[in-house]
Amino acid sequence: MTFKMTWALVAEHADEWTGDDFSEAAAVLDERVGAAVSVSGMNPDAQAHFRETFLAPVRDGIAGAGRTAVETGQGWDKAAGPLLVVLTPAA
Repeated sequence: MTFKMTWALVAEHADEWTGDDFSEAAAVLDERVGAAVSVSGMNPDAQAHFRETFLAPVRDGIAGAGRTAVETGQGWDKAAGPLLVVLTPAA
């Protein structure tokens, strides 16, 4: 099932991705948000904190609750700190 993932990183970045692989979606989110965090000016400790506290729980939810919601035709969203991710079934 094809779905769309949209995310926003407050005051930094917004983007989207469309595909049918939930693991790939999680990897794309990790890569793209991680890249934005890397160039954000945060020191290495703050970057690590962001990745562990905000990015990891949202990324990990994609293959669990996110997948379940999309496969039943529903949307899913999760926010952690300044990060919001939304999954929606593709029309």
